[in-house]
Amino acid sequence: MTYQEATDFLFSSLPMYQRLGNKAFKADLNNIIGLCEALGNPHTQFKSVHVAGTNGKGSSCHIIASVLQEAGYKTGLYTSPHLKSFTERIRINGRPIEETAVASFVENIQEIIKEIVPSFFEMTVALAFDHFAREKVDVAVIEVGLGGRLDSTNIINPEACLITNIGLDHTDTLGDSLEKIAFEKAGIIKTQVPVVIGTWQEETAPVFQQVAKEKKAPLHFAPQAAPPQYELDLKGNYQQKNLPGVLALLRLLNERDWGLNDEVIRAGLGKVIQNTGLKGRWQTLAKEPLTICDTGHNIDGIKALVHQIKGLAYDQLFLVLGFVNDKQVGEILSLFPKEAHYVFCQSAVPRAMPLAQLRQEAEKLGLEADYVADVNEALAHAGNKANAKDLIFVGGSTFVVAELNEL
Repeated sequence: MTYQEATDFLFSSLPMYQRLGNKAFKADLNNIIGLCEALGNPHTQFKSVHVAGTNGKGSSCHIIASVLQEAGYKTGLYTSPHLKSFTERIRINGRPIEETAVASFVENIQEIIKEIVPSFFEMTVALAFDHFAREKVDVAVIEVGLGGRLDSTNIINPEACLITNIGLDHTDTLGDSLEKIAFEKAGIIKTQVPVVIGTWQEETAPVFQQVAKEKKAPLHFAPQAAPPQYELDLKGNYQQKNLPGVLALLRLLNERDWGLNDEVIRAGLGKVIQNTGLKGRWQTLAKEPLTICDTGHNIDGIKALVHQIKGLAYDQLFLVLGFVNDKQVGEILSLFPKEAHYVFCQSAVPRAMPLAQLRQEAEKLGLEADYVADVNEALAHAGNKANAKDLIFVGGSTFVVAELNEL
């Protein structure tokens, strides 16, 4: 089996949230438990750190992994979704899994697949755990896919957990209130395993306190005061909200003699992109006109992006935006400056919101807009209208950013 055949099988044959949304979500852990048992329970063969949250969990995972690498640990990193290549999801010391390893894994477990019929995500998690065990990583940083309690990653027994924050996202799956969503995220809290809550929220704190008490898990709310002045190479202002939780978790590990002193932390924070290959977080694509993309895609994430956009100096703002069909697009669009010039596009995934529907939402808000389906053609359209002192922002959906040729 070739890599292309393996990924074609994964993308086309298995239920995939990226394409189908809720239809691909499995509300129990039976499949991943069965898969990992057939593989010899690889997730028990390495230490791990588990990260959940509505926003910031992916960036936090990359930051933690970068620091662990600087400390000399052979560090696995599992995140989702990918932007350009499936192999981005599974890294060791920043290097993506080899294509041959993906092909070999998919080929070797065909009989298990026929028996269990896992989802795309369950297969990918099992592949990551198997790869980390085979390569004998010292520690793996594992990002939750959706929620926490019933997420396929939630069979690990980590050294520590981090829950970055709670926002109203995936409400049709996780619940329609902060408290309900917090309960799902709190599902990663394990018996006697310390957990850090990155953001204090009055509505959700009691949920975490109750679950931690039941699990006898040491609970730490990250200090909300500004952390020491570390230079982070990730330039989104919202990253400053991720730092308190990340630093609190690293200090927890350091109390267990992990060697994560201030010098190591400082080095890791300064080389996140270099160490881990992170893309799509407030990433500059061009200088004249200044063109920036970001994968932020829910209300809280968009609020942070708009705040940073408004802090920049520019003549005219161009927004190249596309969304998926399970987002509150009207509410999200109302957060952007009305005077901007909008170019709406549609990513090439089944979940993408059709341009006709986007037009309806935009017209309700009285937005001046052009409609160009292809993401790169939409960016080129904005670029043709913009002058050197304008600002172009591309985002609204992870899948819009993923399709950018310049990424």
